[in-house]
Amino acid sequence: MRTRTRPVLVYDGDCAFCTTSVNFIERRLPLSCSITPWQFADLHSLGTAQQRAEYELLWVTPTGTVYGGAQAVAKLLLGAGKGWALLGALLTLPPVRWVAHGAYRLIANNRGRMPGGTPACALPANRRPGQQLPD
Repeated sequence: MRTRTRPVLVYDGDCAFCTTSVNFIERRLPLSCSITPWQFADLHSLGTAQQRAEYELLWVTPTGTVYGGAQAVAKLLLGAGKGWALLGALLTLPPVRWVAHGAYRLIANNRGRMPGGTPACALPANRRPGQQLPD
């Protein structure tokens, strides 16, 4: 088993809103992580499942701890340093953490309606265009 030395950010590569968001992050933040769509990740070796990866953004530490949703965003920001780290730290503190969780769920549940989103973003992964339906 290969040991990871950097965290991994796992996102939904079939979702245009998610992909646009990750592209923005890659351009604007100094990153110390690997970024991969869940569709190309070995989710089992990352210690998570497809169902969770479809539901939320994931941050997987080198030791295998998995953070999801707003806390994954917080970990990403903490790792970016400078002012980004301050924002990330705020996202981990109650009551900001609770508000961040609610905001994340609202956005994630409506990502098909967000700028850059497509109707396919709102579909479960097995019903998206190009995905094979089970027999």
